[in-house]
Amino acid sequence: MLSFDTFKDQVADGTVDTVLVCLVDMQGRLMGKRFHAKHFVNGAWEETHCCNYLLATDLAMATPDGYASTSWERGYGDYVMKPDLSTLRPVPWLDCTVMVMCDVLDHHTHEDVSHSPRAILKKQVNRLKAMGYDAMCATELEFFLFAKSFDEIRRSGFRDLEPISGYNEDYNILQTTREEHVMRPIRNHLWDAGLPIENSKGEAETGQEELNIKYAAAMDTAEFHTIAKHAIKEIAEQQGHAVTFLPKWSHEKVGSSSHVHQSLWQDGKPAFFDESDELGMSALMKNYMAGLLKYAPDYTAFMAPYINSYKRFMKGTFAPTRIIWSVDNRTAGYRLCGDGTKAIRVECRIPGSDMNPYLAMAGMLAAGIAGIEEGLELQAPTRGDVYQGDTGMIPGTLRDAAAALKGSAMLRKALGDDVVDHYVRAAEVEIEDFDRVVTDYEIARGFERA
Repeated sequence: MLSFDTFKDQVADGTVDTVLVCLVDMQGRLMGKRFHAKHFVNGAWEETHCCNYLLATDLAMATPDGYASTSWERGYGDYVMKPDLSTLRPVPWLDCTVMVMCDVLDHHTHEDVSHSPRAILKKQVNRLKAMGYDAMCATELEFFLFAKSFDEIRRSGFRDLEPISGYNEDYNILQTTREEHVMRPIRNHLWDAGLPIENSKGEAETGQEELNIKYAAAMDTAEFHTIAKHAIKEIAEQQGHAVTFLPKWSHEKVGSSSHVHQSLWQDGKPAFFDESDELGMSALMKNYMAGLLKYAPDYTAFMAPYINSYKRFMKGTFAPTRIIWSVDNRTAGYRLCGDGTKAIRVECRIPGSDMNPYLAMAGMLAAGIAGIEEGLELQAPTRGDVYQGDTGMIPGTLRDAAAALKGSAMLRKALGDDVVDHYVRAAEVEIEDFDRVVTDYEIARGFERA
């Protein structure tokens, strides 16, 4: 991280000449502007502006109707981007560049825009702080690395995709050595940018990678995840390769997840730990986990925000299919990790690699808070192969998840009606766009035989 004084010194001596001034959009991407560093120092550090459509688009940056916050009728005005100078950090994979994250504020009131991802997570973190707890989280980033570049793949029509390796490389040192020209700069550049990188490894498929970042406060974790995902794409491109965070790019391959580990702390100590409990779970943790389970359908749309997200939930692929918890069991939607130790935590295995971490973690924290406030009782853990059974199923489609989000009284209370309605509309836009498109699958299956 950079102090503002150190940053100004670097601008003065020419070490830094560019500032990436970024917000996080609905899809979890970095959007913003590149400032000349001297102009930023001279005044832009206080605020800049952006079009308010940046929080009302789809993946392709279209401007669909149906949002209450902005529209053609209302003229697409401005939001204020307010740099959070505590987030200043170097961007080592780009020359002479630093980055700062922004809060998104209403142009007239200068209050947080309620449906901005940063504001949504901040609200839940502050609710926990008012209860005396700090939310600690970690995310795992899984993605596929391809032999060809983004441009080559795009020109081919995204066909004949070739992963960088030819076999399952889970924990495989030989194969990941061949990929070090990409993975080493990812680890090292992100570490130098101030992210507490732990490790990278091969994952359980051809060309699949995983990057792990040390746990931190929830807001920091969301920022680490977002910056890392952005950097992985840029660094891979610098090395001539494409990556994808699409959860299921081939029906013949396993999918990519983004597991979220979470725990609550109080006065610097893990509040989920109770050494007198058989598993080491405090009563607080049991209430929290019961909330996660009860309300999982409500926030599934935040963990799996696109049509493709639901293709990943298949038996026998290490992706969950049921809203069930178990002890150190990778077939369950929620896995208890570190049982019997102060490192005890819950790992939610439902989110895909396409999640927006701010939204997914906000939904989880809201559900956990509800579990605490309602004093929910946690049922006994499930044992064995959790794929065997048909109860407590994860919503099977985005349409089902959007309906659950729309009807969630808990999330409407925790996030606000305007926020829930905004992201319900985002899900509807994805569904409407997919429904109008004729796919290669339909043509190949029915062109002659229908």
